Amino acid sequence: MRDTGLRELEAVLAIARHGSFRAAALDRGMSTTALSHTIGRLEADLGGRLFNQTARSVSLTDTGRDFVGRTSPAVAEIRAAMDAARSQRETPSDLLRINASVQGARQIAPLMLEFLRRYPEVQVDLVTEGRLVGIVGEGYDLGIRPADLERRDMIALPLGQPQRYAVVAAPTWLKTHTAPMSPADLPAQECIRVHLPNGALFRWQFERDGEVVQFEAKERLTLDEASIARVAVLDGIGVGFFVEQDVVDDISRGHLIRLLEDWTPPRAGFCSYYPGRRDPSAGVAAFLPLARNMATRHAQSG
Repeated sequence: MRDTGLRELEAVLAIARHGSFRAAALDRGMSTTALSHTIGRLEADLGGRLFNQTARSVSLTDTGRDFVGRTSPAVAEIRAAMDAARSQRETPSDLLRINASVQGARQIAPLMLEFLRRYPEVQVDLVTEGRLVGIVGEGYDLGIRPADLERRDMIALPLGQPQRYAVVAAPTWLKTHTAPMSPADLPAQECIRVHLPNGALFRWQFERDGEVVQFEAKERLTLDEASIARVAVLDGIGVGFFVEQDVVDDISRGHLIRLLEDWTPPRAGFCSYYPGRRDPSAGVAAFLPLARNMATRHAQSG
């Protein structure tokens, strides 16, 4: 039996992560055919199938789940060792992989461009998605998420700029409904519900003069993507609760009307976070001072 290489293990983890040979091939920078051959050779060596494949989906077999569970931590440690070796270089030249929410990615976009200008030998791979991921197990160096989301065994660095929510409705909706004057006036059945990345339903959070109110929408429509919820609210389906920057243009153009503005003060913004159990790579070590400077600038301007 031949020895299995790191690239083959990373190919298995990529397919398990994406649930798709095509997406995993794009992630690994190889053709779908080459990826299939790689997995085929590995399965032949192991004497068992790692994936169940149909025309529409790819899922792990029981053997595959056990294999991924056992190899994922080992591959993460190997990556960490390689990152540590690369970090000995004076000039960062490695790949910096960042996982962020869409809003978090927008916030760090200027910082990322400044980083690339300062370190022309570094490559940045920025992936945006709604779900929370284990950045170590999935091969990321940094995560960007709201500061109030818990991350175990991670070092968090606030990025400084506060965030604010906005309650909005379309003019067409307000023609047939009374605008609420307080959270208690919100019609629960007319409010769009959204799932958090961890699967929990998002509770709308309000605060005014020290009074804190949590509101749970009970709309028939429940979504897990804010952009789709925005389309529904624009169409007059109901009331939505969004990060302000996602709907500020709609508000300025009159497509959406802001409600309960005095109940939505600024809140904690985003933070970058990275594993606390290992030395950061050269790319991370170079990125963090820029993030600290950005946080300081926002604090001074505020």
